[in-house]
Amino acid sequence: MARTLAVANQKGGVAKTTTVASLGAALAARGRAVLVVDMDPQGSLTFSLGHDPESLESSVHEVLVGDTGVEEVLLETSEGMSLVPATIDLAGAEALLLMRPGREHALRRALEPVAERFDVILIDCPPSLGVLTLNGLTAADEVIVPLQCETLAHRGVGQLLRTVTEVQAITNPQLTMLGVLPTLYDARTTHSRDVLADITDRYGLPVLDPPIPRTVRFAEASASGSSVLSGRKNKGSAAYRELAENLLGHWYDGAALRTLSVEQIYG
Repeated sequence: MARTLAVANQKGGVAKTTTVASLGAALAARGRAVLVVDMDPQGSLTFSLGHDPESLESSVHEVLVGDTGVEEVLLETSEGMSLVPATIDLAGAEALLLMRPGREHALRRALEPVAERFDVILIDCPPSLGVLTLNGLTAADEVIVPLQCETLAHRGVGQLLRTVTEVQAITNPQLTMLGVLPTLYDARTTHSRDVLADITDRYGLPVLDPPIPRTVRFAEASASGSSVLSGRKNKGSAAYRELAENLLGHWYDGAALRTLSVEQIYG
């Protein structure tokens, strides 16, 4: 059975999609069968992996509302991942699902027919705490929170943690919070380190190792329809490869998940 990891934060621009694409590519490069699921009506993950959302006839929208099976919408990517794509139609799924019983379980039920085919399923949740994100959290075994290392980045983290707690209490008691993943990180600045230390003190959340550094390669990769792991080596791809190693060791070898203490953050 696949390990299912949701990547969630209701704040936009924190590298959720970059994390799903890059971590997925790193895991696929290690020989794992990886499925990535785009739950954002903007379709950014779909676009960044080389597929035009506007040209697709069906997507996760049709899967969630029961019009088609997930096998019918799967797409392949250049880096060995399978993709459940999203289109703007997904924006309408929220209203349709709200009228249905068990609406939070729609994605979990939809993925069941293909779960045995994959080692890892990564879910790119939208920048909101609506029914689509609740579906992602209900379908997941674990969740990580990408956090931009800039001023006011922690706004909304408390609300997300309350949502995770409610999901654990009502729809998915097995859901585990792995921690915060620092993104757009610049270790040279005291400000970046202060943001991480504040999150640790304020919410008691583990900070995953390694932090993801700021690099222009992320924007370049998205524009080219591939992840940051394609093309020449760079510090962003190295960080996601290391994160993949950290998670694989935790999942399959029983190793403790590597995290950063406040002392390590300040070096």
